[in-house]
Amino acid sequence: MLHLHALGHFHPENLIDNAFLEALGIDTNDAWIMDRVGIKSRHTVLPLDYIRTTKNRDPRAAIEAAQMSNAETGAQAGRMALERAGLEASDIGMVIAGSCSPDECIPAEANRIAAELGIDAPSLDISSACSSFASQLYFLEAMRPEKLPDFIMVVNPENSTRVVDYSERSACVLWGDCSSAAIVSPRLPGPWKITNTYLNGDPSGADKVKVPRFGHFVQQGAEVQKFGVKRGCETFEVLREAWLKGGEGRTADQLNFIGHQANLRMLEAVARRSEVSPERHLYNVDRRGNVGASGAPSVLSEYWGTEKLGKAIAMCVVGSGLTWAGALFERS
Repeated sequence: MLHLHALGHFHPENLIDNAFLEALGIDTNDAWIMDRVGIKSRHTVLPLDYIRTTKNRDPRAAIEAAQMSNAETGAQAGRMALERAGLEASDIGMVIAGSCSPDECIPAEANRIAAELGIDAPSLDISSACSSFASQLYFLEAMRPEKLPDFIMVVNPENSTRVVDYSERSACVLWGDCSSAAIVSPRLPGPWKITNTYLNGDPSGADKVKVPRFGHFVQQGAEVQKFGVKRGCETFEVLREAWLKGGEGRTADQLNFIGHQANLRMLEAVARRSEVSPERHLYNVDRRGNVGASGAPSVLSEYWGTEKLGKAIAMCVVGSGLTWAGALFERS
């Protein structure tokens, strides 16, 4: 079992709303976007003028144009998490990171983020694209507690608008930028416990969602949507059973749902099939877009410290690979 002490998030300032995308002249509009994906706006590290004039034809140019790096946005989320936990950078004994579009092949993104925060500790990446956060928790929970430090920072820096083709409407209506950071401990109690984790995968689907080196994000949309709904429901069922078996007096309607923030219509399908009522379904994809691995943890972070989170949360995420993973959070 892991203990969750705090979460933090960071959204860059530049905002891409549906009117901006319509003005790009790519045969889309607010009604089309809302009908298909239910997203009103998304954030980006890219200057809006850069997107408007180039449509990001060359993702290599986006690296230069971006106003913040993954290390900078990840560190911003980390600072919020530290403040909420009442900790200092010197308290962190390990940094784990993972995302869909890292800045470099080496070093690990975790090293860049740790340096940005002034953390002097082992730092490494565990990445499974959009399912990275729950995958990271799965591996940390499986490790021997005595091998781990008191506090670990888990960061998901996601600035994937840099690999989006803004002349292709099916992709550019989805993606936004966000970074999240969680502080967990294998032994010191916090306000939440992570009592169960789950991880599964199907490598035969590795080509269904890709970001080639120096290329744009591509996916087989219809198949990925079906995969996301099916595996999201599967993961929720695993976590629901774990919740119900965890103690007397527990009921299914005490369990809230946070899914992979791919698009609102996919999330609604998972919630409907899993019999999750609207008041138990927490999301931010309508305002933030698909922000990859930081999506689900950023929802938890945005509601941090509120009663809206309820007694327990089933976090169910899917990602390229193909992978799907989950974590069960319970109030301490």
